[in-house]
Amino acid sequence: MHALRFYFDPISPYAALAFWNLPEALRGHNHVVDYVPVLFGALLKANGQKGPAEIESKRAWTYRQVLWLGREQGLSLPAQHPFNPLALLRLAWACCDEGSTPSRWVVEQLLNHVWQGQGADANEPARLQALAETLAPQRRADEEAAKRRLREATDAALAAGVFGVPTIAWQGKLFWGQDALPMLVAALDGDPWFQSGAWEDAGQRPAGIQRS
Repeated sequence: MHALRFYFDPISPYAALAFWNLPEALRGHNHVVDYVPVLFGALLKANGQKGPAEIESKRAWTYRQVLWLGREQGLSLPAQHPFNPLALLRLAWACCDEGSTPSRWVVEQLLNHVWQGQGADANEPARLQALAETLAPQRRADEEAAKRRLREATDAALAAGVFGVPTIAWQGKLFWGQDALPMLVAALDGDPWFQSGAWEDAGQRPAGIQRS
């Protein structure tokens, strides 16, 4: 059985697209997926990066692309983006036992709340309350346990080399982005490229120049 870890933050429309497309991509593969909510902003800060929505021209392209890609799933942009995802991330961790990760159903509710909300504000208090009532978490999202698990998951993701979302980890390899799903499936199918040393060689190539 293939064991996969799906790192995501509901702030990312690409995480939603990858999540929605994952079952079809993995059809026919014996697999289990752990869904791991992490704070995308912390990944960006640790790596000295800006998010796509923080660069004006890239933000415009991102919105155009994801609206086109997500037409069949009814993807819509939330009223505010980027927004602070902490309430949603902590709610996700509040929905599972210590030592486990949120279920696919929980993650689906979170992502649909943001990206199929018909343009509503993801952090509007009444909507958040309705989402919490639907999810019926085991503890309050503002309790220290949920906050701690989010911090620990984000730190562990950084230690594993995760720099963005969505990222799917499999056998020590990281597949970043919704457009990496075909590459992941090729690896699961035993594509000989992954045994040729090309993966390792590509990762060891030095940078040509370094910007100050």
